[in-house]
Amino acid sequence: MKMNVLNRVALLFLCVILISWAFPDKTKIFLIGDSISVQYWPYLREYMASWADMERKKDDGQAEQNLDVPTGANGGDSRMVLAYLRARFKDASFQPDYLLLNCGLHDIKHDPITDIIQVEADDYRKNLNAIFTLLREKKVKPIWIRTTWVVDSIHNSKSSSIKRYAVDVDEYNGIADEVCKEYDIPSIDLYEFSKKLGIEHVIDHVHYDQSTRTLQAAYITGFVQHILTGKSASGL
Repeated sequence: MKMNVLNRVALLFLCVILISWAFPDKTKIFLIGDSISVQYWPYLREYMASWADMERKKDDGQAEQNLDVPTGANGGDSRMVLAYLRARFKDASFQPDYLLLNCGLHDIKHDPITDIIQVEADDYRKNLNAIFTLLREKKVKPIWIRTTWVVDSIHNSKSSSIKRYAVDVDEYNGIADEVCKEYDIPSIDLYEFSKKLGIEHVIDHVHYDQSTRTLQAAYITGFVQHILTGKSASGL
C-alpha cells in the first residue's frame, strides 16, 4: 500500500515540466489552512514554483511557536478563515486565481474540562457556505483540502489542553464533502492519503514527520496540476 502511494507521488513529479509548458503565465494560488499546511508549505511552494505564484496567509514565524494556537500562517477554525477572507478581500489587489483551502482541526477542538466543541457542526456548515459564496462573488476558484486524521489514543494521551476525536473528523469532513458537492468544488483527500502512509509518521498528537510533509505537498501539487490541465484527479 505504501509503495503504491509513493509510486503515484513519483509519477506526479513528471508532470511539473509539462504543466509549465501548458501554462506559460503562472497561476496565482493562495493557501490558507491549519498547522498541517504550515508544515508542508515550504515543499508545496518549491514543487509549484515553476508554474504557480504561491502565496499564503502572512507569517513571521509565530505560527510554529505553538501549532495548537492559530496565529500567523495558521488559518485556525472556519470562523477565523471566513473573517480573514472578508477582511482580505477589502484589498482590491487580492485576486488569486485559486484558493487552496482547509479548516477543520481547530473547529473540532474540545475543551478538556467542559467537553464543549469549538465550532458546532451546524455552524461549521454555515461558515463553509459563507466562505464559498464569498469566493464565488469574488470569482476566485476554491480547491478544498480534506482535514487530516486524528488518532484518539495518540492525540489525547499527548495533549492535555485540547481534546480531539476521530468521530468529529469524520463528521466534519462529511459536511465539507456535502458543501463542496453543492458548490461543485474539487476536493483533495489529504485525509486518506496521510492515513495510508501509516501511524508511525505521526510525531506528536496530530502532526507529521518531515518525509510525510514532503509527500503531502507532492500529492497536493499533483492534484492541482490535474485540475489546471482539466483532467480528473479522482484516481490519485
